[in-house]
Amino acid sequence: MAVAAVTEEQRAEALRRMKLLATGLLGVLAVIFVFAFAFQERWPWLQYVRAAAEGGMVGALADWFAVTALFRHPMGLKIPHTAIIPRRKDQIGASLGQFVEENFLSEEVVRSKLASVGVAEKAGAWLARPEGAERVAAEGSAAIRGILRVLDDDAVRDVIESIFRRHVVDPQWGPPAGRMLEQVFEQGHHHRLVDLVVDSVVDWTRKNPGVLPRLVAERSPAWVPAFVDDLVAERVQLELDRFLVAVQQDPDHQLRRALDGYLTGVAKDLQTDPEVMARADSVKEQVLDDPRVRDLVTRTWTTVKGALVTAVEDPDSELTTNFKAAVREFGQRLVDEPELAGKVNRYVADAASYLVNTYRSDIAGVITETVERWDAVETSEKIELQVGRDLQYIRINGTVVGSLAGLLIFTVAHAIFG
Repeated sequence: MAVAAVTEEQRAEALRRMKLLATGLLGVLAVIFVFAFAFQERWPWLQYVRAAAEGGMVGALADWFAVTALFRHPMGLKIPHTAIIPRRKDQIGASLGQFVEENFLSEEVVRSKLASVGVAEKAGAWLARPEGAERVAAEGSAAIRGILRVLDDDAVRDVIESIFRRHVVDPQWGPPAGRMLEQVFEQGHHHRLVDLVVDSVVDWTRKNPGVLPRLVAERSPAWVPAFVDDLVAERVQLELDRFLVAVQQDPDHQLRRALDGYLTGVAKDLQTDPEVMARADSVKEQVLDDPRVRDLVTRTWTTVKGALVTAVEDPDSELTTNFKAAVREFGQRLVDEPELAGKVNRYVADAASYLVNTYRSDIAGVITETVERWDAVETSEKIELQVGRDLQYIRINGTVVGSLAGLLIFTVAHAIFG
């Protein structure tokens, strides 16, 4: 159940009331003592009242001195070992920081606490709910908008261009392209492309039967009769059809083998022949010269940034919708799959342990440094506001216990010595 926050004014008022109560009890006992002392000869039973009042005053004064000595010099007298908190503020801060470091920021404590909490299961249950996914998406969108807002476009383009040049432009294209092509050709992945090209050529020749006769007629001498041109064109067309069909139907055709050998040779030359490698790099430089690289990077960043801004600003965009679905799915998996939840819990525990082991001294140092920066009087007042009300009960208890002790001592002594 949530506890309402208590203001400093409320704490100060409560402390003032408790001080009045404790001091009031001392005053009441003082009045009783004076009355009993004055009339004990007339009424002997007042001796017991006097003894109880006397013991209560002694207890009240002793505990008042002890409580007051924590925060200030009693009655302004600089008695040794008083005003403990103001005088030893820095040592108290250092001890408090060390106490927190040793007892709260230890790996065993953190792992034990995380194991009892079940971070993954609770997080998964929250993420699986629509409102959880909505919250994550909203916070993620805000983070992305903030990042895009503070990023300098020119700096981002410089970074992207630097990465692009280092990994794409500067390295030689020949050897990696040759290794990739060699692997493709060895595994026969290019055969489907060859089939597609052959099929396309066959379809084209069948759909354009008049092209070959026209070419033969255009290149034949003028003195050759037209029927001879037709015969030659028909023969060439027939042989070409047969050849293409053979290539199309025979996976082991000599043209295919020759093409495989040629392509394999090109792949090897790209890795070993300096001239071929230089020509590949020349092609790269022609395609990716400085203006083109800069323009490509600029358009890429502009496109990516625009797409991100549009997506995160629209709660119903495909990116946002898919992200929410992914978050809910992951949360449900954390709930339904103990093995996955266990892995996440171990990751969280390992991360927390690393942070604790690495930064525990720095975290605890915040307490020490904060207390050191406080003013001594201010520190004393802050602590008294926090615990002073409870310390006044010590004065009240001391008053009561002193009264009972005084009464008991007097009664025993009277019973023994009369």
